[in-house]
This record gives sequence, C-alpha cells and structure tokens, in this order.
Amino acid sequence: MVGSAIVRRLAVEDCEVLTASRDELDLLDQAGVRRWMADRRPDAVVMAAAKVGGILANDRFPVDFLSENLVVQTNIIDSAFRSEVTKLLFLGSSCIYPKLAAQPISEDALLTGPLEPTNEWYAIAKIAGLKLCQAYRRQYGVDYISAMPTNLYGPGDNFDLNSSHVVPALMRKAYETKRAGGKTMQVWGSGTPMREFLHVDDAADALVYLLKAYAGDSHVNVGSGEDITIAELARAIVSVVGAEATITFDPTKPDGTPRKLMDVSRLFATGWRPRYSLRSGLEQTFSWFLRHIEQGDVRL
Repeated sequence: MVGSAIVRRLAVEDCEVLTASRDELDLLDQAGVRRWMADRRPDAVVMAAAKVGGILANDRFPVDFLSENLVVQTNIIDSAFRSEVTKLLFLGSSCIYPKLAAQPISEDALLTGPLEPTNEWYAIAKIAGLKLCQAYRRQYGVDYISAMPTNLYGPGDNFDLNSSHVVPALMRKAYETKRAGGKTMQVWGSGTPMREFLHVDDAADALVYLLKAYAGDSHVNVGSGEDITIAELARAIVSVVGAEATITFDPTKPDGTPRKLMDVSRLFATGWRPRYSLRSGLEQTFSWFLRHIEQGDVRL
C-alpha cells in the first residue's frame, strides 16, 4: 500500500522510479538484494517494504514479525551503503513508542518506557532499523533518514480479516454486514482506545517532501495530528459503507495502547499539511474497495 502510494506521488517528480516486485527479488536474500542494488545503482532508496499486520497477526507470529523485518531492512540498508546510495529514507511505525508515552507522542519519547506487548516484536525490529540508519550516519556520514508514519489506510490496503489493520478490517466487516442484511457488527475490544489515522497518499506526499528537504539525525513523525476513538471510527465507517447496523464490542479481545497520537509539530512547522479529512479519505478508500471487488483484485 505505502510503496504504491509513493510511486504514484513520484510520478510527478523529475526522476526515474525503480521498483522490485516479489517475483523479481526476495528481500530476505542478502546476495540477491546486493546484486539488485549494484546493478540498478539508485541515487535514493525508500525503505517501504516490511512484514506488517494487525494485533492478531502480531500476537500469533512474533518470530516472523521480528526476524523477517530485521533481515529485510538490514539487507537493504547494507546493500544501499555498499552501492554508494546517497539518500535513504527508512519507514518505521508509531508502535515504536512506549505504551504509556505522554500524548501527543514526540520523537524524544523513543526508548523511554515499555512497549505495547501485542506488537513489541514488530516495534523492536523497526527501532533497530531506525537506529541502524543513525549508526550509518554517525559512522560513515551518509544521509540516511527515518520517518515514523501513524496508522495509514487507503487504496491497496490489506482487507484480510486475519492480518489487516483496523480501518480495512472494519470496512470489510461493515461491507459484509450490509451485504448480508445484518443488524449488528462486532468490533474487537472496548472501543475506547484512541487512534490517529492518515490517508496513504498524504503519507506519500509527506515522505517525498522529507526525501527532498530533510537531512536530520532524528526521525520525524508523520501523521494528521488528530485522533478519534475506535468506536467513533467504527461508526464513521458504518456510515460511509451505508450499513444499517448497531455496533457491539467484544471486551475479551485486546485494546492495545490506550491512546496513540503523535506530535507532528516538527513536520507541520515546515508548512506541510495533509489533504484528506478522515471522512473524505474513508469515502475514497471505500470507493477503491468496491471497484477492486468488482475487478476481482480484492477477495472476500
């Protein structure tokens, strides 16, 4: 999802975009990544590839989320350095911050407290990637930077209920409830946790901006600066989908971090702002979802 959005955004820039499909390159293969990088010789690299998933997937597959992300990001960053790439942007995640960090969460909150247990494996891998970029900067003087996006959603998202994040999961549930004529829709947890969301095309715009204009040692938070409860999000998605269903909650399922709003003052101070409101972003995403169901690209 994020990689595709970055490619769309870069289409209006004066550059040649190099991509690698899964059929072409296995990012877990160190030798293959080194060969690809040496052959293509990119000027800049955006590290958007990662093994990602929601609470359920993180809880079930901790080895996969820790080890695969460590291997992929190390292979890419090391190979970029060997091929003399002059600019690298590593994408982290807001889950790198402590579970009970002061809100909104500033970049300085990193490593100041325990992580959220349900996704600490992924978070530890992302912290390692961020620190690896800083290490290369300090030891070799290369311009490797990191950005920490908030919860992203939009075209190209994963709508599989076993591995998806909250927006696509709720959107699919609402769609299936409407299609079945259901009167209730169950949501995991209590509905009280607060989350921040950013449309993936806004995220891509911010990332390209950082790629062109930022060269600092610290990572930069990328978000909307606004948050809502999961219950409010569920109601908004039910409204967008047009499902006439009552929302119920399953408190036996984990809530995760109570609140996760990022301090985006460093990014906003540059003048950058997101284009999509949450409502308009959800409407655009649902339109994409419906089109791709019809085309057979999204399986239910």
